[in-house]
Amino acid sequence: MMERLQKVIAASGVASRRKAEELIVAGRVKVNGMVVTELGTKVDGQDVISVDGREITKEKYVYYVLNKPLRCISSVKDDKGRLTAVDLIDTDYRIFPVGRLDYFSSGVLLLTNDGDFTNRMIHPRYEMEKEYSVIIKGHLTSEDIKMILTGIRLPEGEVLSGCRVEVRKYQDRLTYFNIILREGKNREIRRMMEYFGYEVTSLHRIRFGCVTDKNLPLGGYRALKPHEIKQLKEMAEHGGR
Repeated sequence: MMERLQKVIAASGVASRRKAEELIVAGRVKVNGMVVTELGTKVDGQDVISVDGREITKEKYVYYVLNKPLRCISSVKDDKGRLTAVDLIDTDYRIFPVGRLDYFSSGVLLLTNDGDFTNRMIHPRYEMEKEYSVIIKGHLTSEDIKMILTGIRLPEGEVLSGCRVEVRKYQDRLTYFNIILREGKNREIRRMMEYFGYEVTSLHRIRFGCVTDKNLPLGGYRALKPHEIKQLKEMAEHGGR
């Protein structure tokens, strides 16, 4: 398979894609012994690529699912010294989270070193389904649910919506429900509930596409299985379903 030269350099871990482009334009990259300065150049697995005279090797792509605990940052590092999702995974690869779960939310979080895969999973046009288990103070009404499904327009003009809501039970002035989203807007569920005046007491992502938290304790992780990776990519091609 042919790939852009800057993408292959970035995948090797030598530099970010933007930095790789700068290296190419500066004449510091060779393909099969010849200097290449054109950013549109495509290479395959048979080509020998070197940067500043040193041959690169393509980094193997790895994919993990973490059941993110509370008070854990969905990031590679944190300037405040807080626990990050990457801290919980024992790997020598330079992985990063696929999207985010906020500090006080838990659940399914994917991590990888595959930038194209990440883009497919989080870009709005792919509409990847994410399912959450939520508990709020108060009783979510049928009218509230109708508004969630049709779209809530916030005062600043942004529209928040879910594609499915299922109330599991009402108990002790709390509502237990599941909600499926296909967008990745910041704190989307919390802001929906704030709009109605409800306080979220628990927010846990139970599913990302076809990947669930089944048999995975909080703080636990595992490598994604080949069929899961394939299915996630296929779901992205078919609107996240």
